[in-house]
Amino acid sequence: MPSEYTKTAKVEMAKPIEYYQKELRGIRTGRASTALLEYLKVDAYGSSCDLRDIAAVSVPEPTQLLVKPFDPSLRSEISKAIESADLGLNPMSEGDAIRINVPPPSADRRSQLAVQVRKLAEEAKVAIRNERRDAIKHIDADLKDKSISEDDAKRAKSEIEDLTKDRVGEIDTLCDKKVAEVEQL
Repeated sequence: MPSEYTKTAKVEMAKPIEYYQKELRGIRTGRASTALLEYLKVDAYGSSCDLRDIAAVSVPEPTQLLVKPFDPSLRSEISKAIESADLGLNPMSEGDAIRINVPPPSADRRSQLAVQVRKLAEEAKVAIRNERRDAIKHIDADLKDKSISEDDAKRAKSEIEDLTKDRVGEIDTLCDKKVAEVEQL
């Protein structure tokens, strides 16, 4: 019975980690990455679309991105979206494509990015702790209903605590790795 709580918590605690990893891919380091722009919102066809749905993004050189819109008439909307995204990128139209040089971030920008990485990490940890709280509430409710014994409840809570520590440790590891990557020249 206690493993049921742990299994559910494991699945729920994996979601904030996956989300955090996805967010980290969009945080800029000195190298060009298609993840910087994939989820950028562009006003196209009367609605807000992800850039990856309306254009192909590639990395022709380590410090350059190339955006090729599927519909060339969207080039100006894509350029506007990139400029207004506050990524510090300057798109240049080149025929039917948009070329973007990815300059290495300044020391100030690197420290801002490191703060952003840590903030996202803290949000993920809070989400994990919320899952722990919910799991413990379920255990307490089942204990009150007498559907599990006190020993089983104690064991289940211990498993949930251990799982929480492991997941928070994963977030810390991902955070430290990304901060080191961002602060590297």
